[in-house]
Amino acid sequence: MPFIIIFVLIPLSEIMVFINVSSEIGLGSALLIALLTAVLGGFIVKYQGINTMMTAQKSLQAGHIPSKELFDGLCLVAAGATLITPGFITDAIGFALLVPAVRDILRKKLAASTKFESMHFDTNDHRTPQDPNIIEVEYETIEDDDKP
Repeated sequence: MPFIIIFVLIPLSEIMVFINVSSEIGLGSALLIALLTAVLGGFIVKYQGINTMMTAQKSLQAGHIPSKELFDGLCLVAAGATLITPGFITDAIGFALLVPAVRDILRKKLAASTKFESMHFDTNDHRTPQDPNIIEVEYETIEDDDKP
């Protein structure tokens, strides 16, 4: 069913809206708006994408998982895809995905509807000896080469 919406209903809706808009403002103006929204959206996606990538890097350097930044990056990819698709409906969806507040709402709704679990692994050895008289050492066997 989602494929029917993506490949049939959205294009049909886009065509109907485009015909209505072009009959109101003219075909040339409608085409110009469609072109300008794609170009403007591309610049905004690029700018926000670079910022998101830098924030994700800082988060990783601080030892945190950049889940917010990953979700924002996914939304920016979706925004870019919808903005380069000609049409006013997809442009509205694309520009909505460029708004950080909209992404926050989507992320919270997704988090509320999904169960997330995480595990923490530590490479440090935190074991302590049971007996305080135990001394841990490392050794190396040296063989005598002078043996007959």
